Amino acid sequence: MRKSRVLQKLRAGEVVSCLKINLSDPRVSEIAAITGFDCVWADQEHIGSDWSILAGNVWATKCHDTDLLVRVPRGSYSDYVRPLELDATGIMVPHIMNLEEAKKVVEVTRFHPIGRRPIDGGNADGSYTALDFNEYLVQANEQRFVILQIEDPEPLAQLDEIAALEGYDMLFFGPGDFSQGIGSPGQWDHPDLVAARKKVAEAARKHGKFAGTVGGPGNLQELIDMGYQFVSVGADVVGLKNYCQDLLKAFDPQSAGKAATSYLENE
Repeated sequence: MRKSRVLQKLRAGEVVSCLKINLSDPRVSEIAAITGFDCVWADQEHIGSDWSILAGNVWATKCHDTDLLVRVPRGSYSDYVRPLELDATGIMVPHIMNLEEAKKVVEVTRFHPIGRRPIDGGNADGSYTALDFNEYLVQANEQRFVILQIEDPEPLAQLDEIAALEGYDMLFFGPGDFSQGIGSPGQWDHPDLVAARKKVAEAARKHGKFAGTVGGPGNLQELIDMGYQFVSVGADVVGLKNYCQDLLKAFDPQSAGKAATSYLENE
């Protein structure tokens, strides 16, 4: 099984770069991979890409040794395991609200002896049955990562217990929905949000998990200093939007800088 570039860097104590994609064309993922990103984040929670598009993103990234992270929708176990069977390198489950939900994710995404993920082995991640059955189970548990997204105030009450749970790799703090959850949408410097972001990183590191979040070039070092090793620093649509705005400055210089910072940088 192809080794995870993300896990290799995280386990070595290095920082992982990630770019979120909203556009469906796999060539966007390929461009990000060619430029050198460690990971590309595809989204099925909000974007709704079909499985053939997701498969194209897998091929586009793996041919350049870049990992593909898929944020799955909250659904059945099939929604969680199909991206892995397509050979996505990791999945992220949004809106983990309590310890029991976290336990269920581990149960359906990890093979024995950690969980009871449904077994096929006849898909891309098992080399279409060319990989030895038992070796497939071992390698999938070791080389495919599972992320639990903390983006609501409710799970903070059980954060230490969630962080201590065995069988997953990373806690990922999402400030966008968290800001809404505390009644202060878009206030990225709100004291409760800042405190929660620090708390998630501390809990992850305390229990041997990795910490991930979103940010940008301006606060990247601050997040690294806070303990975050995985940072998604932007999105394809942000770059394209900014490029279009820059081009239009030649026609209307007065319009420069009117657009607000995209919420996608804080998702």
